[in-house]
Amino acid sequence: MMNLTSRSSTIAKHIKKLGKSKSYRDEHGQFLCVGEKLFEEALKNGCDIEVVITSKNLEHELSENVRVYYADDSIIDSLSPTQNSQGLIFTCNIPTIDNVDHKKGTHILLDCIQDPGNLGTIIRSALAFGMDSVILTDGCADIYNPKTVRASMGAIFKQSVVYMTRDEIDELKSLGVRFIVASNEADSVDISKARLNDSIIVLGSEGQGVSDYLTDLCDDMIKIPISPDVESINVSTAASIIMWETSK
Repeated sequence: MMNLTSRSSTIAKHIKKLGKSKSYRDEHGQFLCVGEKLFEEALKNGCDIEVVITSKNLEHELSENVRVYYADDSIIDSLSPTQNSQGLIFTCNIPTIDNVDHKKGTHILLDCIQDPGNLGTIIRSALAFGMDSVILTDGCADIYNPKTVRASMGAIFKQSVVYMTRDEIDELKSLGVRFIVASNEADSVDISKARLNDSIIVLGSEGQGVSDYLTDLCDDMIKIPISPDVESINVSTAASIIMWETSK
């Protein structure tokens, strides 16, 4: 184990940039994780860990290729993008995207979900309710934003998540894949009465909703019945309810 005593060292600067910049993460093919829970999940799922910085004695057997640094909590906290680092941060190599067949199965498509906390929570629920994948449009938050990773509570290491272009989405539509959009329109079908399996279910942000492009693409519209006293519910809550209904 090596000692890390300077915030201006090369490794410290690398860690800091991984936490802040999507372009830097993409360039280096790595992302930053914070805390013991994520560390346990990463090890359990065989993630390719590169660097560990800790203020504690590690009880885990790591590959000899993993670089381990010991640092004071003050240094670790200064490098962590979140307030509570739990004395442990680490980097993982971004995995190769699973080759999921989106022509079959049940998938969630998120349109411009920009809040990383919401995105991470939806990924966690997708794993819990057995979704075959989570599909993101270009306007969504970064999968490997530290806040997304943390909100996923380790689901990011297991759940298939992919970005798709319009051309890729159009191709699925041309192949006969069924698209369903979550909407508050009056003629939308109550989710308890709709057929949700074997389809791509589209959700938009609470503020913007689903884009006209995706709305026009969809075969059916569904809605979650809520009290008239509430105008809308958070997208991660809505996604969880829909995915739970899908899994029944």
